[in-house]
Amino acid sequence: MVTVEDVRHLALALPRTEEHLIRDRVKFRIGRIVYLALSRDETTLGFAFPKEERQALVASEPEKFSLPGAGDLRYNWAQASLAALSPSELAELVTDAWRMCVPGKVARAHLGPDADPPLRPAPDLARLRSSAQVFAAYRGVDRTWLELRELTAPALEPGDPAHRSALHRWLNSWGCRLPYPREGEPYLLGDHLAAWSEKHLLPVTPLPDLTDSDIDAVSRAYEELAGLPVKSPPRPRTLGPTAAAKALYALRPHTVMPWDAAIATELYGTRDGAAFARHLRTGRSWARAVLAESGLTADALVADLGRPAVTLPKVLDEHLYVTITRATP
Repeated sequence: MVTVEDVRHLALALPRTEEHLIRDRVKFRIGRIVYLALSRDETTLGFAFPKEERQALVASEPEKFSLPGAGDLRYNWAQASLAALSPSELAELVTDAWRMCVPGKVARAHLGPDADPPLRPAPDLARLRSSAQVFAAYRGVDRTWLELRELTAPALEPGDPAHRSALHRWLNSWGCRLPYPREGEPYLLGDHLAAWSEKHLLPVTPLPDLTDSDIDAVSRAYEELAGLPVKSPPRPRTLGPTAAAKALYALRPHTVMPWDAAIATELYGTRDGAAFARHLRTGRSWARAVLAESGLTADALVADLGRPAVTLPKVLDEHLYVTITRATP
């Protein structure tokens, strides 16, 4: 739960923001543009938000988000219950609302060169179905995944040397190009992966039900996993962001929506742990929205989309692969 003071603290830290009391309502604005407004009883926060995306936002978490009143429907505006927001959600909401109302150079000066927000709307069921059909038509898309699942049934265990080797081969089948040890060399990836797995307890919660603390735990695990050494000097190499995301998906296929370099760069401009946390929150929101639209369970939905071999996080990733990675010149 967050408070009005939390809103005020976040908003007034953003350049050009001014606080005003207008008709007994606290509002925050840039010049004459209001980007945050509290209800008179200070229980609901209105915020700038793309109107073409708000139906999906509300459908994803109706207990948290709502449409504005009839007089504000024509604006880029949505509402949230303060009691339902976590501090991290409020911070992202306030920052994104402010970013919609200031020049790009102001946002970049305050947030850094990669401050531009993702401009990609949440996929509705029709878009997801179209992407699933395109992806399923690619040659052999599920072969190596099914092989990995068979070799590591009932679940992939990083503490098992055979499972680590199978994961290594699967990652390379998806283009990660991780070096295999030569005869007499230590198996750096296997050794470090085993130690990493003992340190991080990954949630088993499905993507739509992830809590903010779950997402924080996965993003911390991701950041450390991406930095694991896989090759020694004179040409050292780490596992890297793409392989780390795919490995996390292999470990928690119902929980983690993976990414590749093109997707991460297009949506977030960077591939660090904070960006991966944002990616998971994006996936959580999208998953909730499409489940609400379909009225199906996650397993029934992926089967209905013609992708029964994989999970909902993977279907969402495939949509991004089709619309971003394969569309990249």
